[in-house]
Amino acid sequence: MRVLLPVLAVLCLATPATAQIVTPSEILRSSVSNVIRPQVKAFADSGTDMAAGISGLCAEPGSDRLVEARDAFTDVATAYGRMEFFRLGPLLEDNRADRILFWPDRRSIGLKQVQESLAEQDADATDPAGLYAKSVAVQGLGALEFVLFGTGSETLSGAEGAFRCAYGRAIADNLALIGADIVTAWDDPDGIAGHLMQPDASYADYRTETESLEALVGLVAHGVEAIRDSRVNPFIAGDDGRASPKLALFWRSNQTIPMLRANLDGLRQLVTYSGVVADAALAAQINAAFDRAEVALDTVTAPVEEAVTDPIQAAALADFVEATRQLQALIGEDLSATLGLSVGFSSLDGD
Repeated sequence: MRVLLPVLAVLCLATPATAQIVTPSEILRSSVSNVIRPQVKAFADSGTDMAAGISGLCAEPGSDRLVEARDAFTDVATAYGRMEFFRLGPLLEDNRADRILFWPDRRSIGLKQVQESLAEQDADATDPAGLYAKSVAVQGLGALEFVLFGTGSETLSGAEGAFRCAYGRAIADNLALIGADIVTAWDDPDGIAGHLMQPDASYADYRTETESLEALVGLVAHGVEAIRDSRVNPFIAGDDGRASPKLALFWRSNQTIPMLRANLDGLRQLVTYSGVVADAALAAQINAAFDRAEVALDTVTAPVEEAVTDPIQAAALADFVEATRQLQALIGEDLSATLGLSVGFSSLDGD
């Protein structure tokens, strides 16, 4: 059995001004109470707002209503960006992660199916229950982005967009229901939260504090890797010097960079508010890497199609990739080593 001496002895919050002794159970409880539950709740609330916004657009089509619905989309997308790396328990059950966001979609399967639903005016796509029974590719944020921002979306401001709007409303209702289900699951004291915070040998998922901490650190390491490998590397210029901006998530709505920023923010919150980093020197390195990534994103101010052709912004995207690589090593290797954990980092490294 792996010894967890560094953790079981004493752990201190990384920031000297707030340094205090914390135990593994406090780290786990803070992660759930101060980060996971609030971010899950924020996503569910934004999903409810999104559903109300689309419903209003369908009832009274107009340019202002369309703007409001599009704004609501950006809110729910970035809210999800802050929690999408909580890939355990409720988010993975019933294919919820894919139902919320089917990505990557390198063969444009989702786009083709969404366009087909719109062209055929498939009645099942306008009913949340009917939609839920369909392919996950047509019922989440990717589909909703095309409905609101894709070719033909201008019809939503008038009566001719009635079917398209009804489809968007079903997607939004579906997202709101999924968000509510995830909140309920995380609030259940006998569910994932209880098992993660108070592991027990009789549980099938988390039997020891070591397993719970490995899951926590693994969320961050895997999350950083996913940002780099599934969100940025596919669209920035590779060795051949050619960029593919239309492989970027949410390029139609210009939410590629805001989504990356939300991902980074959510990961940083989990590291910071969990108190999992006890070593001050390591904490400084991790903070510097997060800062580097944020500065890189702040440099990218143009839509992604333009950013990849601008030398300064393209260089910033490349530097963002390097910052995520640095973060993955610091968290997956160095932090894990200080805690006596293994998060399977070596198997994640795609370099």
